[in-house]
Order: sequence, then structure tokens, then C-alpha cells
Amino acid sequence: MAMKENSVKVLNFLKANHGQNLTAADIAEALDLPKRSVDGIVTSALQRKGLAVRTPAEVEVVAEDGTVSHKPVKFISLTDEGMAYEPETE
Repeated sequence: MAMKENSVKVLNFLKANHGQNLTAADIAEALDLPKRSVDGIVTSALQRKGLAVRTPAEVEVVAEDGTVSHKPVKFISLTDEGMAYEPETE
């Protein structure tokens, strides 16, 4: 079964930005897709096929008053298989 259009967009975006720390929100904003859709694509079209992984991390958030807090995030990246995967050949 061929990969859906938005799944291909997410895959290609991750390939083009390999090595960057990207969250689902970053990808959603860049591709003008709902974050919920990106989460679903990553889980069903990429992670379950071994093409992508989510890596838990923390980022610092600086409030307007200068206070610093930490926010848990999950960075999304492609595996070696994901980097090599060509959806057009499926």
C-alpha cells in the first residue's frame, strides 16, 4: 500500500532537515498541517514501520520575567532505514 501524500511530505521534510531537533509542532508548522495529524503520521506511517523514532528530551523555556523552566519534548528523527526509504518505489 502506497504512503499517503501527507506522510510523504513529513518523511521528505525529516530527510531534508536530518540532524535537527524537530518536534511534531515544528513539523506541523513548517508543513501547514495540524499537529495531531503529524503525530498520527509519525506513529502509524513512520514509527511502526521502523522509519522514525521519538527521542524524549527537555528544552529550556525562558518566561518574559526571565525565569527559566524546563519543558519535556520528543524530538522526531528518521532511522537509517527512514533516510534510505523511497516511498515512490513502494
